[in-house]
Amino acid sequence: MKKDRAAATRRDWLKMVKQFRFDPDRPASEAVWSPRLECCSRDELRAIQERKLAALVPFVYENSAFYRRRFELLGLIPSDIRSVEDLQRKWPVVTKDEMAQDVSAAPPYGTYTTVSDEVWRDNGWMMFTTSGSTGTPRIFRYTHNDRHMFTWASARAMHAFGIRRTDTLLMCSGFGPHIFAWTAQHALTHMNVAWIPGGGLDARARASLVQRHRPSVLCCTPSYALHLARVMQEMGGDPAMHGVRLIFVGGEPAIGVPQTRERIESLWNARMVEFYGCTEAAAHGGYSCQVRAGKDRPVSAHLSEDTQIWETVRPGDYAPIERGERGLTVVTNLNSEGSPQLRFLMGDYTTLDSSGCECGRTHLRAMGSFVGRADDLINVRGVKFFPVDIEHAVRSIPGAGDEYEIVLSVDEGGMDVMTVRIEHAEHAHPAALVDRLQAEIRTRVEIRASAEVLVPGTLPRTEFKARRVRDARRKA
Repeated sequence: MKKDRAAATRRDWLKMVKQFRFDPDRPASEAVWSPRLECCSRDELRAIQERKLAALVPFVYENSAFYRRRFELLGLIPSDIRSVEDLQRKWPVVTKDEMAQDVSAAPPYGTYTTVSDEVWRDNGWMMFTTSGSTGTPRIFRYTHNDRHMFTWASARAMHAFGIRRTDTLLMCSGFGPHIFAWTAQHALTHMNVAWIPGGGLDARARASLVQRHRPSVLCCTPSYALHLARVMQEMGGDPAMHGVRLIFVGGEPAIGVPQTRERIESLWNARMVEFYGCTEAAAHGGYSCQVRAGKDRPVSAHLSEDTQIWETVRPGDYAPIERGERGLTVVTNLNSEGSPQLRFLMGDYTTLDSSGCECGRTHLRAMGSFVGRADDLINVRGVKFFPVDIEHAVRSIPGAGDEYEIVLSVDEGGMDVMTVRIEHAEHAHPAALVDRLQAEIRTRVEIRASAEVLVPGTLPRTEFKARRVRDARRKA
């Protein structure tokens, strides 16, 4: 009987998701995006979310032991959550710590998944793991239904960037067990956009591909876009002269750091766009459009509200906050069979805005994009800040190299201290640079830090996601 209920709610859920795919759903269509969904009214969006939510809640209850236990602990049954308001009022956010504890108790997949061994055997697509640097990576089993959902939603995002079938894209992200590159390549195929697989190659080989084949779009992390440009310069080339018009980035804050964005766009003579998501719950959550940021037009990222429910909460107690207040991102995924999480704490700081965009899209926007994940918060002597705050300081130093490092340690008196290390051509006479960098840091994070100016090429070059913080305070 229980197995029958689980199967029935799965069928209902997949049928509901399919009802709200209004795009032509055919490769090579310039209408791969869905104006009926992306430009609808706020009331229409809420109605779509609540219809999907009505099918999603029974599905997770019947197919995930993790969620069923949570319902029981809260004294709830699926019919208690009928609206977005019910969800936000009655259902506490789900954290990564909860998932980590669950997978430790029930390895290797935990019980938060809605994919049973039987479903996996009959319809399994790929396993992906979280790419965070703390804790044991969590595994997510995604099905072919997920592949179809992610492909369509990601193609819509890429269409918003301005990617078209006349483009050729060089994929510099590795094809490891991380969802970003795989989702992107399926979306490109759906759009009939040609792409060059660059995974497994070193930077010189990728630079040669750019020079020989002149792709119009480059897909990588922001730090790798800087690294690849410098390698091309070392090889005697000019990144700006090889036809790249669009830099498609993800994995690190960048769009919301003006100096970094300007540096990348200047090096490549290209526009940079951003893709925002996570393995757990939103592989295709946020994206740039073609409206350029300017003096009176702040950077923003669109959020896919017909496929997810987005909100922000207060750090610490995770209480809901009003639109326009800065808080941590929370997502309910309405677009997955394998990981349809209810109020999952993604944990990036942003400010949500429901006003429409000049591009015509009506979904929520993350103003200033995303500038720091709560997991990355640094605490030095009670002063809390993000690595991106230090990046702002580093980028304000004229002539500073692309790489930098934040070193946290304990001095002889037992006090936490921070040293920021940069590279600069004037490393032989660093006094003025050290003073300038220390002042910039103090202005932004109100802490006195040491600074070091190193010979260019000293710090490790970034090949995937940049690891800017070295915390020597942690015990082995």
